[in-house]
Amino acid sequence: MYKLRMWAAVAAVALTVNVQAQSVDEIVSKHIEARGGAEKLKGIKTLVLENSMTMQGMEIPMKQMVATGRGLRMEISVMGNDMVTAINGDKGWAIRPAMMGGTGEPEDLPADQVKSSSSQLDPAGPLFNYKDKGTKVELVGKEPVDKKENYHLKVTTKEGTAVDYFIDANTYLVTKQVASLNMQGQDVRQEMTFSDYKDVSGIKFPHTMETASPMGGDMTVTTNKITVNGPLDEKIFVKPTK
Repeated sequence: MYKLRMWAAVAAVALTVNVQAQSVDEIVSKHIEARGGAEKLKGIKTLVLENSMTMQGMEIPMKQMVATGRGLRMEISVMGNDMVTAINGDKGWAIRPAMMGGTGEPEDLPADQVKSSSSQLDPAGPLFNYKDKGTKVELVGKEPVDKKENYHLKVTTKEGTAVDYFIDANTYLVTKQVASLNMQGQDVRQEMTFSDYKDVSGIKFPHTMETASPMGGDMTVTTNKITVNGPLDEKIFVKPTK
């Protein structure tokens, strides 16, 4: 009788794990389809986002340029001062004006910052081909976000970085993500919400992103223009020589 109960318990656990795995795969599959499908996402070679960020009453223009898997460049203009952050393969550099604690000259980025930014080299997103990337996705359960039912997924990269994603149970698009960040020596949870999805070249992108931080400095990023697979001179990722 004891052995029978033990095997029944083991079978129940195995069944639960299997059902959860199937649920995760189904949710992720529907999410990929909702964004435009695997072929469309796999076909993103370059991506340019032209945004405006509203923070503390200021409107700050931003531009992000990505060559999938190879390079990333972010340009921000604040009060006439330009700031550049770039990733070129496994290295990175930045130009920060004096008002932001920089020198105005190109500086190498710390390895951990390059590592944490490398996910942005993949416009298809962390859920696309997640198993091939060595990423673990777990279904935490269902939770309401703005009174709408969402699937709560915990996504952990092979490097150990964990981010919580919330996917609308109706549209299968991401509505919110929550990540732990180290700010001024403190671990804080940063929440970002996504809305106003629009179709660009057959792929759905959020055009409004709102970030709430416990450290203050809440901001809204509005996307004004997205260009998929447009021409991009990859010299922009290379660190300038003095």
